[in-house]
Amino acid sequence: MTLPVRRELSPLRRWDPLRELDDFHERMSQLMSSVFGATPWVGESQIWTPLADVSETDDAYLVEVDLPGVKRDDIDVEVTGNELVVTGEFKERERTGWLRSRTRRVGRFEYRTMLPQDVNSEQISAELSDGVLTVQVPKTEAAKPRRIPISSR
Repeated sequence: MTLPVRRELSPLRRWDPLRELDDFHERMSQLMSSVFGATPWVGESQIWTPLADVSETDDAYLVEVDLPGVKRDDIDVEVTGNELVVTGEFKERERTGWLRSRTRRVGRFEYRTMLPQDVNSEQISAELSDGVLTVQVPKTEAAKPRRIPISSR
């Protein structure tokens, strides 16, 4: 004996594979954004975040941003309050023939980092060499380590 199937309550009729795929894509996009720091779409291209290291010496903080192929005139470095912002654009070069594959990023980029309170923002310097932008953020005198002499009796 077979039972009648009620078609209006059948789970297969409510399942929408395209909606499920869209939901999955949205969840993956959110996950990738949270992990890799992707930023919102702007026009036809996405703003990307270059790789960077921040290190500390006795006298300064060093921010090294990988920008291979980017020209000095296409980079801006700004400090607003305690936030260092590096923006710019990697301009695509003119090509002949067909581009068959692309794995290098082009377009607008942005790197942001918060600086500690103990910096001298008037003395910040930036240098581009071998595709690496190095921003040197000097510490204030009060923040620099001071060696304390030890006396004996």
